[in-house]
Amino acid sequence: MERIPVTKDGLEKLKQELVHMERVERPANIKAIEEARGHGDLSENAEYHAAKERQSFIDGRINELKEIIGRAEVIEVEDKPGDRVVFGRTVLLYDIQKDEEVSYQLLGPYDSDPEKGKISVTSPLGRALIGASVGDEVKVKTPGGIQEFEILEIR
Repeated sequence: MERIPVTKDGLEKLKQELVHMERVERPANIKAIEEARGHGDLSENAEYHAAKERQSFIDGRINELKEIIGRAEVIEVEDKPGDRVVFGRTVLLYDIQKDEEVSYQLLGPYDSDPEKGKISVTSPLGRALIGASVGDEVKVKTPGGIQEFEILEIR
């Protein structure tokens, strides 16, 4: 079973979501199903069918969260400088096509938030950057075509 890299904060967020789903969402949905049953004929009861569909989603998400948490491997993000791109590092890149600098922190898939500059080490760019050094150029195949970056700084 493949381990999933995650920060301590990322794992805590996953655990909080699991608790919320089990203690808040599931009981509220059970109550909604009970109320919908009280409205009569279940075959034409839209509220009942919506609540049952929601129940399926909640149960699926709970199972998914349990699996993710079970496979999670907490990796500590080091503050000391490094000469290679590794998990947790922030990388300043020069986007050759766009002629601009961009900065990304490499984290696990459940910590990533590209709009906030946090990308997954399992993303195409993340995989291309791992192990690279300042001055290296990386080419990344994306749905929009090949993108080229130069590594300017590793923090």
